[in-house]
Amino acid sequence: MKLFENVKIDPTGYKLVNVRTGRIFEDEGWTLADPEDSSPALVRAVYDQKKFNPRDDLRGIYRYADWMPVKRILRKSAAPVTYKSKGLANWLGLNNLYITFSGWNPKIGARMQTCSFKETEAFSILARMDRKENKVLIVQSAGNTARAFAQVCSDNDIPVVICIPQDNLHDMWFRRRLSKCVKVVAVPHGCDYYDAITLGEKLARSPRFFLEGGAKNVARRDGMGTTILSCVEKMGRIPDAYFQAVGSGTGAIAAWENAERLAYDGRFGQNNMRVYAVQNAPFSLMYDSWKADSRELLPLTPEAGRHQAEIILAKVLSNRKPPYSIAGGLYDVLKYSHGDMYLVNNDEIVWTLLRFRNLEGYDLLPAAAAAVVALEKAVKEGAVGKDEYVMLNCTGGGTLAAMAKGYHMREPDLILSPDLDADEIIAKVEALF
Repeated sequence: MKLFENVKIDPTGYKLVNVRTGRIFEDEGWTLADPEDSSPALVRAVYDQKKFNPRDDLRGIYRYADWMPVKRILRKSAAPVTYKSKGLANWLGLNNLYITFSGWNPKIGARMQTCSFKETEAFSILARMDRKENKVLIVQSAGNTARAFAQVCSDNDIPVVICIPQDNLHDMWFRRRLSKCVKVVAVPHGCDYYDAITLGEKLARSPRFFLEGGAKNVARRDGMGTTILSCVEKMGRIPDAYFQAVGSGTGAIAAWENAERLAYDGRFGQNNMRVYAVQNAPFSLMYDSWKADSRELLPLTPEAGRHQAEIILAKVLSNRKPPYSIAGGLYDVLKYSHGDMYLVNNDEIVWTLLRFRNLEGYDLLPAAAAAVVALEKAVKEGAVGKDEYVMLNCTGGGTLAAMAKGYHMREPDLILSPDLDADEIIAKVEALF
């Protein structure tokens, strides 16, 4: 008999490992870093279950619960869907192209109602939380993450404060009205994702609130890493090449980490997967740093970063504080995997949005289209062979179909400058509850 939402499960068994030192230690509940290491380093989950074991007794993304640090099952989750491409594969001349799609396209079984793979983060992170948690979660976002967390928290009655740039509020559309447990606080016009991060960090100085943690949260990465689990379940092996557009690079890091787990399993080949990441010009912070072979991010002034974020079509690819330099971050992943970075412009994205719909039958979000452009560039350059097994992570799409049935725009509860004192921010946000 299959189990459904709200089923009780035993918490996933795991420990944490410092990727820089190798020290293994216990998770105290919401541990984001090794308390005995002051150097910047990600921690990674080491699961008791060493074999890749999709669970038929659980639905949606929780089929992969054995490799997610979860304590409970939340309602209305959906998993990424992978299929072998025909249209795009023929266009590119690839014999083994697999598309992993996270979005809305019921025809292929894709039912992420917010149309973004950020749902994979939300369902994992929120399931890591204790049922009796009395603090309010803070989520900082450039758009898609905000929509995903707002929807999942609304569906599961979990209080949350969403910090988002006012310029990105167009992403706050929902197919039904949100619960009052969701509060939206925007930073004013002209501010960017980094400013939303700053606002959230000031709010977190109150003991009533706590930060989700971003890339440092193992639940975020292992939720996002379900994309490659979906692909390998379909493909039967670890890909030779992996393509994804990146704002922070967390999804690419997550894919690499799960490729390592799959290699340890032993049934899916060695981890020879090359990771290819792509940014949207002119916001090219990680691309420029990578091409300069610099572990440290190159200088970028707040003014320049905000201006670049305004110009790009894929707004979610505009993080001025990505986990690039940290041990285990994107720089290390690109180095270890012998990967590379690509840069695509708005015109290339627009053209690809139209072409992909003609070739595959559904629409993508701009960030996912950027990954398609990068794959095409790699094929033309000879970086990817026609017989190689390629995973294209299309991180969102299907908005036209999802919104066709009607939608609601969520206006902010507050608009606050990130330059305000922490005490003033805390007082104003606390008054919302």
